[in-house]
Formats: sequence, C-alpha cells, structure tokens
Amino acid sequence: MPGPATAQPGTLEAPQVRAMFDRIAGLYDLMNSVMTAGLHHKWRSRAADLAAVGPGNRVLDVATGTGDLAVELASRVGPTGSVTGSDFSEEMLARARVKAPSLAFEWGNALELPYATDAYDAATVGFGARNFSDLDQGLREMTRVVRPGGRVVVLEITTPTKPPLSTFFRMWFDRVVPLIGKVAGDPEAYEYLPNSVKRFPAPHDLAARLAGAGLVNVRYVLTAGGIIALHVGEKPAASRG
Repeated sequence: MPGPATAQPGTLEAPQVRAMFDRIAGLYDLMNSVMTAGLHHKWRSRAADLAAVGPGNRVLDVATGTGDLAVELASRVGPTGSVTGSDFSEEMLARARVKAPSLAFEWGNALELPYATDAYDAATVGFGARNFSDLDQGLREMTRVVRPGGRVVVLEITTPTKPPLSTFFRMWFDRVVPLIGKVAGDPEAYEYLPNSVKRFPAPHDLAARLAGAGLVNVRYVLTAGGIIALHVGEKPAASRG
C-alpha cells in the first residue's frame, strides 16, 4: 500500500490532481459507468438520502466533478431550493454546466471554500474526499459551511478486508483499472485513482475524522459488499461554526 510520500501514485500534489482531472474530464462519466457497472448513480442516490434535504433546502456539493450528485440533490430540493456544485477542475465544471445548466457550478478549493459559515442545510462529497490534499481541513470546511443541525455526507470507495471480495477488489484495482487507463490514453490517472482508494482511511477512521471536524451523531453504512462507504454526521445545534 502506498505511503504518504508525494512520490507515491496515490498522493499527488493538488496542482497535479487538478491537471489530471482536467485531462480525464471528457472520459470521466464513461469510465465511472464502466468501473462501477453503472451502480454509482444508485450510490449517489443513497448519499442524497443521508443528506436528508427536501424542498427549499440549500445544499453544497464539494468536489462535484461532472455534477451527478448535484443533479440528484437538486431533485430533492426542488425549484424552491438550491444546489451549488464546487470543484477546482474547470474542465469538470464545464461538463457539469452542460449536463445541468440550471444549477450553479462554481470553482472552489475544498480546503478553503468560498462560502459563508452556516450557509447550507447540507454539504456532500461523492468520490472526491480522497483527492483532498488535506482531508481533515476539507472536512472542517464542509462542517463550517453547514448550518447548526445540518448534515455532512461523504460517499467514497473503501477497501474490503474479507475474501473473496477483497481478492476481487485487489485484482480489479491493481490490474484491470490501470489497464483501462492505458486504453483510455491516461495510465497515470488510472494508476493514481486506485492507489488513492488504498491510502484513504478505513470507515471507522474516517468516522473519527468527521467527529474531529466537529460533527456529532457520526455513522456510516457499507454497501456493495463493503466496497462503498457512506458517512454522515450532524453539526451540533449549539455550534457557531
């Protein structure tokens, strides 16, 4: 498993990650569907469920990519609510704007979100937290922009520990995904992505980090045989940010 050194393929510096996502933006949706057999839409729907938002609510989707989770959230808040998708890849944002022109997609650094404290009813991140160059700071920022009583939701791939799924997972991410990347013309990106999954905190560790960011009632659900983890926590009602 790669260590924390920046030379490892799972730990690129922020400018390198941004450049990588700019390069793969045109293939991102297709590759997501290929690598997840189309199930990523279902997982995003579950993340929206955990956000517990409804008509009239305001939601921020951090590291929104091409906007799939933002679109799902928009279906929950309706025309009286609002969803803002934030990302630091302009190429990803360009595709999100084409996909959902009625939503607000804005450039933003997850480690220094350009939004007011207590501004949103919920903040979400789907398959993007492992790309934060400082995970704890990113979680603190998501907590800051959520109102007291609001929720922070993290949807992420995690590494299963029990065979036979753990064996399949290693084969898929160590061999098949990099091969797909070579075929797609960007082997570096699809070596980074599986390695970023491997170095990401285990579900119980991520839950502790969410609590460390100031959230309470933190819990998580594993699905897809333990490959997908959905975490949710609430900002304390007494918090001032």
